[in-house]
Amino acid sequence: MPEGDTVLRTARRMDAALAGRPLVRAELRWPDLGDVDLVGLTVHEVTAHGKHLLVRFEEGAGSVPLTLHSHFKMEGKWTIAPPGPAHWPRATGVAVRAVLANQDWTAIGTWLGQLDLVPTAAEEQLIGHLGPDVMSDSFPEVGRPESIARLLKAPARAIGAGLLDQTAVAGIGTMYMAETLFVSRLSPWMPTSEVDVGTVLDTARRLMLRGVTSAVQSTTGNTRQGMTNYVHARSGKSCTRCGATVRVAMIGPADKERTAFYCPVCQPGPTPTDDGRRQSPLGSTAGTSKNRRPAGYRRR
Repeated sequence: MPEGDTVLRTARRMDAALAGRPLVRAELRWPDLGDVDLVGLTVHEVTAHGKHLLVRFEEGAGSVPLTLHSHFKMEGKWTIAPPGPAHWPRATGVAVRAVLANQDWTAIGTWLGQLDLVPTAAEEQLIGHLGPDVMSDSFPEVGRPESIARLLKAPARAIGAGLLDQTAVAGIGTMYMAETLFVSRLSPWMPTSEVDVGTVLDTARRLMLRGVTSAVQSTTGNTRQGMTNYVHARSGKSCTRCGATVRVAMIGPADKERTAFYCPVCQPGPTPTDDGRRQSPLGSTAGTSKNRRPAGYRRR
């Protein structure tokens, strides 16, 4: 699932292509939105809050300012293409969910997991439940203390699960959770009350803001294949810091379990959902088609 840095990078590209220009063509290929006509409306700005992307329109003739909200879920994305029929997506197929075009650029949303159109004044109905955006300009002064307070409301909760709670802090997914806690030398299952929460949030923000401006998403600073992350998606492989075997186990409540990659040597502490069995590296299952996505990890 794309994390907050990907969404913010996308928002910045879309804002540069769309803001201040009226739409000359638009399609919302979504139930209940197929008949909506956005042609003629001018895009005010495109911004992000955590993993949510917001296209805000200026007030049109006889209408209030509107916001087109999208969530990428697992596979969604927005891409920017030049104008013209050659770049307009085909009318058939289910991949394209939304298209917004002005005279200069076309923004194409594919495999979006959520799409809503609401008055801008009603955005809180869609994102009001979220915590502060860890990458926002106001986070150090305003969002940071709020997120610390929200996380510490559940002092016994594992810090890894807390970082994934979008109602406490928005934008962090499984990759940045794992990488942040590796850099911080903390077990993902360490109780939140035993952690310097502010420092952990600062580390997550630093890593994610670097990801916003990087052509290749990397928390290590190394963009070579297989070396972009410290532990995330590296179970069964050697830790780049100490040489121990990187492991993965589940974290969070039963109905919201996510994977947590970690190094047991560099991140000592509780590991309650790791059964200790040997884990093969990701993608090492014999006979697996190279076109098939890895299932996550395999035990034997």
